[in-house]
Amino acid sequence: MPPDVAPAPDLSPAARDTPTAPTATAPDALTTEPDALYADPLLAACYDTFDGERDDLDHYETILEELGARTVIDVGCGTGALAVRLARRGLEVTGIDPARASLDVAHDKPYAEAASWVHGTAEELPALGADAAVMTGNVAQVFLTDEAWSATLRGIHRALRPGGHVVFESRRPQARAWEQWAAETAEQSWVVPGVGRVVGLPKGVRVELPLVTFSDEFTFESGEVVSSTSTLRFRDEAELRSSLLDAGFEVAAVRDAPDRPGREFVIIARKTS
Repeated sequence: MPPDVAPAPDLSPAARDTPTAPTATAPDALTTEPDALYADPLLAACYDTFDGERDDLDHYETILEELGARTVIDVGCGTGALAVRLARRGLEVTGIDPARASLDVAHDKPYAEAASWVHGTAEELPALGADAAVMTGNVAQVFLTDEAWSATLRGIHRALRPGGHVVFESRRPQARAWEQWAAETAEQSWVVPGVGRVVGLPKGVRVELPLVTFSDEFTFESGEVVSSTSTLRFRDEAELRSSLLDAGFEVAAVRDAPDRPGREFVIIARKTS
């Protein structure tokens, strides 16, 4: 699980999984099927503990305040970490995610009742007239093909009011984050409320630019083992600008991520057509 290429370790099925482990493979390039870390109920219940303090969300709140946004769509909202923060501040929030298990976790959080939750993808969003849409974490990179990314941007465009904004982050390819991920080989241990002790072990990184695939294996106190494999697409700034322009946006700003200086683009784009 990346915290933030040397030769990539073997990611053959034999090297990646134990015989008894239920697995979720990387999504097909033409789909946005969520991986097990978000879709498996057991892993989804652990996700917030795995993720730790979400200081990365602070600057999204700041940007939304700068934009004067009062209605916000959290695309790929996951377990609702940002959505409930915004709802607590009195914003009108819609969280949408294709992983039902993650939404189930979100529903149980304080202020969840003040937000709207949708099981689905951005392509399915109606015209909501929202002030802004956000994609936090790695959400903007899970769309592996140009077609999937374009469909997502068009869905967001449709859901925004004229002049509304989309705000998201995407890792800078030149920072080569996969090299750090490949170097992370030690197991980690967490105590998850309601679940117990969980041990996570990185199982390798495969680099086939612009795609990077990484796998993790999680062992629970019960002895159950669950594996999760994710693939991200790395787009450079020119690609991001071009795709936004094609979807009817203009880039208003490209900023640095305060929590990962020099490693991510933070894009703010305005709906123009």
